[in-house]
Amino acid sequence: MAAPFAVHAVPTSARDPKTSSTLEPYQVSYLSMLLSSEILKFGGPFTLKSGRQSPYFFNAGLFCTGESIAAVASCYAERIKRSGVEFDVLFGPAYKGIPLAATVAMALQLQHGINVGFTYNRKEAKTHGEGGTLVGASMKGKRVLVLDDVMTAGTAINEAVAYIAAEKDAKLVGVCIALDRQERIKEDDTEGTVDMVSKRLGVPVLSVVGLDQIIAFLEARGGYEKEIESMKDYRARYGSVKG
Repeated sequence: MAAPFAVHAVPTSARDPKTSSTLEPYQVSYLSMLLSSEILKFGGPFTLKSGRQSPYFFNAGLFCTGESIAAVASCYAERIKRSGVEFDVLFGPAYKGIPLAATVAMALQLQHGINVGFTYNRKEAKTHGEGGTLVGASMKGKRVLVLDDVMTAGTAINEAVAYIAAEKDAKLVGVCIALDRQERIKEDDTEGTVDMVSKRLGVPVLSVVGLDQIIAFLEARGGYEKEIESMKDYRARYGSVKG
């Protein structure tokens, strides 16, 4: 069996650097797929869970074909490998995190030769068979990296943290998300959600792409002037990084 993923580590207390507008090739492919699959949509306005009216919407529920889930898993795997975070198990919170955990674990193995376990939770505990709420690799004594789609107020991560804390000697070492909207939770906050959650948990919160990179991608592609203007206006009001 291959050894757990271990490359030169970054301190687990370190935060992911501010999202740069520079795009890596894998991020260009990722954003192209998001547009062609309409996982990333513009227009609206779209009402978010926070109640804000957003000019764009990211629907991770549309990672529902072999092509799209393979592409997103590949990009998660690339982002995770580049981060240098050391971990043994991927944890995917139900429900959207379940296919992410399975496919990212597969992508890490197939593309990078990195063999790690994955686990996920049930919404309701199983009362027969093996029972319990967790399925998959054990997190006991392991370093755990959580996978999720988009972090809005950062409350959903609390449940995942509670599952990890309940496992003997398990340790949260990071979180990886599909998109950093680069927003503040409250308009008078001085930091964005990702930075605040990273500080609170003491681990890096990684993102495959951020809002700045979406804007840079659309500017390079051309023909999205109205959409770019709307997103920049939205960022000026709610963003953690001012344009």
